[in-house]
Amino acid sequence: MTGRLAGKTALVTGAAKGIGRATAIAFAREGARVIATSRDIDGLAGLEDEGIAHLGALDVGDGEAVSAAARTHGALDILFNCAGIARAGTILECGRDDWEQVIDTNLTGIYRMVRAFLPAMLEAGGGSIINVASVLGSIAAGGERFAYSVSKAGVIGLTKSVAHDFATRAIRCNAICPGTIETPMVTDRIAAAEDPDAMRAMYVARQPMGRMGRPDEVAAAAVYLAGDESAFTTGTVMIMDGGWTN
Repeated sequence: MTGRLAGKTALVTGAAKGIGRATAIAFAREGARVIATSRDIDGLAGLEDEGIAHLGALDVGDGEAVSAAARTHGALDILFNCAGIARAGTILECGRDDWEQVIDTNLTGIYRMVRAFLPAMLEAGGGSIINVASVLGSIAAGGERFAYSVSKAGVIGLTKSVAHDFATRAIRCNAICPGTIETPMVTDRIAAAEDPDAMRAMYVARQPMGRMGRPDEVAAAAVYLAGDESAFTTGTVMIMDGGWTN
């Protein structure tokens, strides 16, 4: 630990697993007071042993719960929006329920979080908002990922809009766009495939680096965007995809 985030308070959504969990741990190791949240409260088990200050249930799809969390936790220095879901399928295979669930969690969920927590951040003098988007969406297309891609493209638009509107008020808003990261979302899809070995090989092959990324690598980027080292960085889209879209 180097204390790059010492004295800062951070809230992480989707902290039960994958990128969210790795980022909560990385923030804590860098000295931040971390509020780790997820709708899967049981999945947060063990984070208290990593120096996480507070574990809490939070469904970003529940507007009242988000508003209550903002009242409870007050001004943040760092808001890391990571909660997300995926559904497979083209537009013809994406029913209304799947569409609404993905958009509501991945895009509207971030809208709820930013809208709820931003006023206190402004009153306190600023802060860093980091949204997890994806290379799938406005950067690249991916097969049978219609709703997910649309939602993540929207996250980039939301990020740039917030960054522009509040740049003069010490609010920074940036997006991280991972490629194929070895998270439970990816490994579960591999395990469910008809040929898991072939599916894994496909995921690995599409990165010129010849491997999938790791959650801790994304977390390292989040630490940079959360801290004072990135004080002149806002509205950026940080692509982390092993050269996939190069």
